[in-house]
Amino acid sequence: MAVSRTPASIPQNGVSLPADKPVTVPSFLAAPGLGVKLTVLTAYDYTMARLLDRSGVDALLVGDSLGMVVQGRENSLAVTMDEMIYHTRMVARGTKRALVIADMPFMSYQVSPQQALENAGRLVKEGEAQAIKVEGGVRTIDAIRAITRADIPVMGHVGMTPQSVHRFGGFRVQRDEAKIIEDALAVQEAGAFSVVLECIPAEIACKISDALDVPTIGIGAGAGCDGQVLVTPDLLGMFDDLKPRFAKRYMELGDVIVEAARSYCREVRDGDFPGPEHAFR
Repeated sequence: MAVSRTPASIPQNGVSLPADKPVTVPSFLAAPGLGVKLTVLTAYDYTMARLLDRSGVDALLVGDSLGMVVQGRENSLAVTMDEMIYHTRMVARGTKRALVIADMPFMSYQVSPQQALENAGRLVKEGEAQAIKVEGGVRTIDAIRAITRADIPVMGHVGMTPQSVHRFGGFRVQRDEAKIIEDALAVQEAGAFSVVLECIPAEIACKISDALDVPTIGIGAGAGCDGQVLVTPDLLGMFDDLKPRFAKRYMELGDVIVEAARSYCREVRDGDFPGPEHAFR
């Protein structure tokens, strides 16, 4: 599982995994040693998965963030296993190159390692996921061990874990360095092939990245990680309910969609659409 990170003297700008080969767990693990910064985006349906896959992104995460950006809830806690399977299956159908990773939703793995294994198996069998993601550190290592022993790849997730939002009192930056490092090392030891670091100070993320033998994927954890993940509706400027500091908006697609819909409404009301070219004879 060990990954050899590229020395700082080797330039990394623009280096990527091969565009003509599917990204696998072994190639994900090998990326840091090749000087590749891994890229991960969320996807929740077939159409968006197709578009993002064409962009060259390395992995598509079917996140339980769909509870917020798709279902309009305040957090992800109400998302069910059946909903995760449904959305994962759609994303898998639209993906040819990217590694498809599915979130284990709240209370799908906390009861027992057996429950965790059964639900992870459902995401792979019914949802067609290639890997799954589990939140938590030391407290979830038994679940991660059970899943990885069945040869199901696991991505860990430590720091600000959204399913712990009530314990944290909101979506807050986590600064307990000793605890976060302990969690990350425990997740790796349990068999995770990578670890998401969310909402932690950049200097802590750098220490964790140096300490781990598997790739780290940052979200609000600075540039020292082996890769980055963003929620796609944030990246595209389509979601305004929550605007985290770490979510760079690369465009305001939401405004473009609203204007397109306004133009449609105006043309229908004015009698300009449909025109002769849109009708059958």
